[in-house]
Amino acid sequence: MGEGIDVSVATMLRFSSEVTMRNVFGLLAVVAVAGMAEAADWPQWRGPARDGVAQASGLPTKWPAKLKLAWRKKVGEGHSSPVVRAERVYLMSRQGGQEVVRGFELGSGRELWKSDYKAEYKIQSVARDHGRGPKATPVITGQRLVTFGISGILSCWESATGRRVWSHDFAGQHRETAPLYGHAASPIVVDGKVIVHVGGHDDGALTALDVASGKTVWRWAEDGPAYASPVLLTVDGKRQLVAQSQKFHLGVDPVSGKVLWRVPFTTQFDQNSVTPLVAGGRVILAGYDQPTVALEVTARGGRVRTDRKWKNRGIAMYMSSPVLAGGRLFGMTHRRRGQLFCVDPTSGKVTWATQGRLAENAALIVAGDVVLVQTSDGELLVVAVDTTSYRELARYRLSETATWAHPALVGSKLLVKDREHLLVFDLSE
Repeated sequence: MGEGIDVSVATMLRFSSEVTMRNVFGLLAVVAVAGMAEAADWPQWRGPARDGVAQASGLPTKWPAKLKLAWRKKVGEGHSSPVVRAERVYLMSRQGGQEVVRGFELGSGRELWKSDYKAEYKIQSVARDHGRGPKATPVITGQRLVTFGISGILSCWESATGRRVWSHDFAGQHRETAPLYGHAASPIVVDGKVIVHVGGHDDGALTALDVASGKTVWRWAEDGPAYASPVLLTVDGKRQLVAQSQKFHLGVDPVSGKVLWRVPFTTQFDQNSVTPLVAGGRVILAGYDQPTVALEVTARGGRVRTDRKWKNRGIAMYMSSPVLAGGRLFGMTHRRRGQLFCVDPTSGKVTWATQGRLAENAALIVAGDVVLVQTSDGELLVVAVDTTSYRELARYRLSETATWAHPALVGSKLLVKDREHLLVFDLSE
């Protein structure tokens, strides 16, 4: 478990029951891989395995009428999610013309350090409601914290002290340093390399840099960045980085940067925002007003092949990324102004769906036998992992302001970032 979350070890266990129940998932040797972290850590975007599954503990068997607020700190604006390692919380936000990075004690909320740097950013008019960022979530690896600002400033920090180790703004390498709505794709660390898509609209580069030195290891410079964060999978014993660019879904060798496969994919207004999800032997891919698809990736004789196994236009997703629980796919489509759904990932058939009008966006976390659904309107729904019907066990008001940042769940501590505050709720009985 040791030194952080280099993404290099296959994590099959959470899918083992689904594979047993559904042999179709066992057709391929495709396994989600993710960072090795302490059981009660949340070290990167969407948690230890970048799939929205938490190592929760101490959650109530009967949900109370009201949640306990442990602490609340004013930290500034932005949609970047908190990350946690070894009882320390790290958060990136904006205050005025600066992007700010902080470390806190998880238990008390005491601020341990604060660092900042100048990061002016002009908002596109269509994205005004989302503020000036930041949007991308940091990643913790060993004793380092890597952040990626809305304008494209990539920085590495000492996690213990907040001292900046290195930083790049990529100015001069591309016509623009950020895409149309600002950078939102969260960096990933693989074997000591941080991988992130830099640059701007129609002119960017998926780039791997050495975490220790900040030196570039490889670049793929054939498309601009999207807003979805990459994940890892293994095909025939070899790892692939599954990423989205402005115009493609991509499978990339994380060692060399070689593109192994790519599938054309565009959305209206270039809003590719949904994190890919590995479900057994398939990758679930989605985007605004596009069918959600299950893509099977196989390798034979050194050649990689992709096959679409199903598509479902009725569960198109905009910014909300799905999760896998109880052998089913849970998510929220933007259709009907926010509709939760449960889908059989082997066939794409909908098991149940809510009436809609939930919210503009929702972030989902699997916590044992429940799915926690944080809406962008500041509510938290506790939904049973029920594959036959929708069962809402509890509903809470987390904040009176918008909650666009993805929450983090560490043990029984739920970390929530609203418009200007970081809040920690204790969910234990």
